[in-house]
Amino acid sequence: MIADDLGEPVPLAGPPRTVVSLVPSLTDAIETSRPGLVTGATDYCTHPAELAARRVGGSKYPRVDDVLALRPDLVVANAEENRPEDVERIRADGIPVWVTAAAATVPEGLGSVRRLLTQGLDIPEPGWLVEAEELWRELPERHATAVIPVWRRPWVVLGRDTFAGDVLARLGVANAYADDPERYPRPTLDELRAKPKDLVVLPDEPYEFTADDGPESFPGTRYALVSGRHLTWCGPSLVEAREALRTALSLG
Repeated sequence: MIADDLGEPVPLAGPPRTVVSLVPSLTDAIETSRPGLVTGATDYCTHPAELAARRVGGSKYPRVDDVLALRPDLVVANAEENRPEDVERIRADGIPVWVTAAAATVPEGLGSVRRLLTQGLDIPEPGWLVEAEELWRELPERHATAVIPVWRRPWVVLGRDTFAGDVLARLGVANAYADDPERYPRPTLDELRAKPKDLVVLPDEPYEFTADDGPESFPGTRYALVSGRHLTWCGPSLVEAREALRTALSLG
């Protein structure tokens, strides 16, 4: 029997024909690789644009009864995005769940997705995954050091061992909080302002930073508004993300 990223058994009777995805990036990866396989997804599963799946609520708080009612062959979840109690309730109802780990690097994330697609879903290795691996293989020299908030009220920033931090590192942008003991530190605004940095990177998810909501907190510091999907999703968006983020970050 195969196991998910956390070592939990996934008792599949055969290649899944119906999947409920509780993770937007995995929805994109699965549906792009085999259209029509995802029959249920969260409200935040916005890609691919033509996705025609039943909606089952949010990632953190899905409507588990709706998931169970769909009787999928497999549910896919993520250790960071989804609550263990929801995963256990789905498993207790006899539905297999594949939980992916919270990847600390781009290669780790793509390796996890490859295993889900090829071993869990019996999908041949997709071309977009091979292309993404090639695009994100190198670690260039550092061009800037950035603070990367992902929430405010309270402020939360990227800390150690995060996928998004590694994405930026592979663009030459170091994370000012990369050595913090927390993966998502909660510094005060005064601490953020005092942190040595050349740049503040403001994604549009999970908090939707905009030109009028975020930059004013860092007067005199260069900032960049970036797509949260390009920064944090491990899926087909990585193919376009490199050039899109380089442009948004003015890296040339």
